[in-house]
Amino acid sequence: MGRMSAPTAPPPLGDTGLWQAVMTAADDRCQCSGACGKSHAKDGDRCPREDGSHRTHGGGRVRLLAAPADPADLALPDHRAAALPPARLAAWCPTCHHAARTAARKSAAAAQPPAEPAALF
Repeated sequence: MGRMSAPTAPPPLGDTGLWQAVMTAADDRCQCSGACGKSHAKDGDRCPREDGSHRTHGGGRVRLLAAPADPADLALPDHRAAALPPARLAAWCPTCHHAARTAARKSAAAAQPPAEPAALF
């Protein structure tokens, strides 16, 4: 599926060449295959949202994000995620990105050893 022809959304701020390369590799479709908690089974095991398409609920258009492809990398601080090479990025719709990032952060927090109690003396 190609890019929507009209109306064309403006490109994102930042490195538009990188964003365009990620979107082209993804065929302008969210690449989530379940990291968000949904199986996407009825859509071929991949989120059906495409860049520029209309949202199912809430109105407006879907604007895909270029973000880490590995769900574990979604828990990285923003400055480290921004330094990832293009091969480690994927297209995410905002809904899947938010859910997958929340799950990754919860998983990373659960993997941390418990903090030592503060000594009183």
